[in-house]
Amino acid sequence: MITPYDWQEGMGHRSEYVESRLKSGTPVLLVSIEAGILALTVRRHARKIYEIYDRLLLGAIGQQSDVEQIRVSAIEFSHQEGFQRSEDDVTIQRVVNALSQPLKRAFGDFNTAPFVFRGLFGEVGDTPSDDAIFLLDYDGDFSMLNRRGYLAGDQDTADRLKASLGELDLDKLTPSKAIDHLKKIWANALEPDGNRDFESLTENLYPEIALLARHPEGEERFKAL
Repeated sequence: MITPYDWQEGMGHRSEYVESRLKSGTPVLLVSIEAGILALTVRRHARKIYEIYDRLLLGAIGQQSDVEQIRVSAIEFSHQEGFQRSEDDVTIQRVVNALSQPLKRAFGDFNTAPFVFRGLFGEVGDTPSDDAIFLLDYDGDFSMLNRRGYLAGDQDTADRLKASLGELDLDKLTPSKAIDHLKKIWANALEPDGNRDFESLTENLYPEIALLARHPEGEERFKAL
């Protein structure tokens, strides 16, 4: 018979397992500026920033197979919603709500492995105040953020990202200036002593920067920068 203590201990072990796997994930930053939602990260191989529907994006860290499963699920749900309802009914909150349930079930089921996943979901609106950003975690819990989002593999890095992003005046940032600031924030979060800058830290990696444009000039709203 499983006691409440056994269940709680088991959940703790699963959380420790996922957190240990997430530690190697390089940070993902996301900000809402006048031009749209800008995302920046660095990758070793597979992409970490994706468009999942018109006006919607995903940035994630974790095990690549799990990230890909969540990405595909997000795309399929969005297209199904758009087909059965309308494109205007496809919101990032509905997507996150739908994805949180399988994540929660997998995390609480001791007969299956939990998802090694942590993701940022963004939706660009008519103005920055209309933008929506959500953080969805491996246990299915999610929260809404205010124009700033970040992912990190450990709490110390996350705390530094939060503090630095909170100091940005987002209303005055062009995409190029935002990229410069985010590069510094990314580097300082990993090297708080300031001995290495973004370029030296990413020498053998691949920077990945994308803008989900608020008012795209052409048909493509999601642009790699």
